[in-house]
Amino acid sequence: MRSLDEIRTALADGTAVVLTASELKKRIAESDCISDVDVVTCGTCGVMSGTYAVLSVPVAPPGVFSRADTVSLQGVPAIPGPCPNERLGLVDLMVFGTAHADNRYGGGHLFHDLIAGKEIHVEVTSSERKYEAEVTLDDIPFARLFTTRSAFKNYSAIINRSSKPADTIFSVLPLSGNAAQATVSGCGEINPVENDPSLRFLSSGDPIILNGAHGRVIGTGTRSSPDRPNLSVHADMQGMDTRFCGGFLTAAGPECITSIGTVVPVSDQDVLTRLMIRDADIALPVVDIEDRQPVGTASYSQVWTGTATRIMHHPQRCRSCDPCMVRSSCPVDAIRADKTINHQRCFVCGTCVHICKGSAYEGNFGFITVGGADVPIVLRQSDRRRAEILCRRIKDMLIRGEFQI
Repeated sequence: MRSLDEIRTALADGTAVVLTASELKKRIAESDCISDVDVVTCGTCGVMSGTYAVLSVPVAPPGVFSRADTVSLQGVPAIPGPCPNERLGLVDLMVFGTAHADNRYGGGHLFHDLIAGKEIHVEVTSSERKYEAEVTLDDIPFARLFTTRSAFKNYSAIINRSSKPADTIFSVLPLSGNAAQATVSGCGEINPVENDPSLRFLSSGDPIILNGAHGRVIGTGTRSSPDRPNLSVHADMQGMDTRFCGGFLTAAGPECITSIGTVVPVSDQDVLTRLMIRDADIALPVVDIEDRQPVGTASYSQVWTGTATRIMHHPQRCRSCDPCMVRSSCPVDAIRADKTINHQRCFVCGTCVHICKGSAYEGNFGFITVGGADVPIVLRQSDRRRAEILCRRIKDMLIRGEFQI
């Protein structure tokens, strides 16, 4: 087919055919020709617990304190070290995306606010004295985001077979028992690793886009396996886009939204064959939240085929509940005071559709089949709409020469 050099040349002279993963899958579904495709862009967006940041934060003038004993940013606890930066007034720290100040604000929210340019309150204790500062991302000379594991080739659907509800990071409200509800993750056929499962173009040092910014693959992540590989990646926080990251509230505390995109050059038949994967081809293991052991297998076509890409709001159906459970339970705070939806924030997760007593919020979220029974999906922890936006952005970057294979 084409060598990488030939594809690079075609990109440079504007003759390359670049498709997003969704555009390629549509061509396949319509039996259109795909032999002319040079590059495919892939992306995923979802709750990724293994996200953390390493920051070097100025707190005080040099000579004020020796080293930090504790540190927090907007109330989110961080880990100082390993370099003490003795008497420099700087604190090197690590903050986890799953760390939280309270049950509504965590590391994912902090990363979003930093990227948005908001002022962040920093508190440091040293030798029983407290030091405080207000900083923005521009004040921080080193701010890099990492993932320990992300963009799994395949995730699992979660159910609760016990008789009692369970608080879990996989549910916004306690997950009902007796296998009455299912929650799901993963962007299926547009996921980067699903389209490059051998990590041919996702090995150490290869370029990726992390939350909208240029980054690199570190290698495979924790819990990666030949059957279910995942990635560890990093990028500077400068240049990231708030649309692709943030916090996500769950019954077990705040989680972290992360987005990863990449390109797959169609250099030979093996690459093209792997790119032809469809949602219906991708198994979705179903596991019990109690022991995380498989109890069945569904398919990503049940998650993404014909299901909601946008939540519809019907204000005339509102029962004016006080308090409004929809507003207080939305995991991304996308419900305004007047009950309308902030679609820029909306994750299309399904929580509002599931809990609104008046059915004022509408969207089809489908079901998975477990043991011959249909179990409704009450929560999606991945946003394929945002992942597709990321795919289109990378396509534009390729065409403009802003992303190199």
